[in-house]
Amino acid sequence: MAEPILYSFRRCPYAMRARLALRYAGVRPRIVEVSLKAKPPEMLALSPKGTVPVLNVGGQVIDESLQIMLWALEHNDPGDWRLLGDPQARAQMAGLIEENDQVFKVHLNRYKYAERYPEASMEHYRAQGELFLARLERLLSQQRYLLGGHPSLADAALLPFVRQFAHVDRDWFAQAPYPALQAWLQGWLESELFSAIMAKPA
Repeated sequence: MAEPILYSFRRCPYAMRARLALRYAGVRPRIVEVSLKAKPPEMLALSPKGTVPVLNVGGQVIDESLQIMLWALEHNDPGDWRLLGDPQARAQMAGLIEENDQVFKVHLNRYKYAERYPEASMEHYRAQGELFLARLERLLSQQRYLLGGHPSLADAALLPFVRQFAHVDRDWFAQAPYPALQAWLQGWLESELFSAIMAKPA
């Protein structure tokens, strides 16, 4: 297989989750850190929409983070992140990721950049996002990870967005009534996998 090339931006949650899955699967692409103000022409030639992440594997271009994750897991999935033996859990996983990407991300954007959305308060946007946090808390109060005793695609796909929400107001999140979610997030942030994908390029 030709050396994969990943166009990425270190703090972008979509790029983070792509890097998580690639690293977990043992795929070590050459990572090109993209300046969002000066996107490389070669990336734009591959994916004109101009958003990260973009994975180029020998001419095959994948420019959606979730599709990159699935490609990586099809390559190698040693811990069964895809939950292949449990169709019910797989359906629940798909629902969680869809709610994260289609609903929670909207509230997260408004919470993080509340000054751009003056029609409501920062607290209002946070409360809307908390509906999803409460759902995750209920799941994690019963088990270590979102869908059972080991990580799944859902954990890795949601992690960067929960992290971003928590970091908008760290003091608030630290005292919020989500102890299981807080422990889950901290466990991921302290993991070797997360540390590896967040290391700054040499």
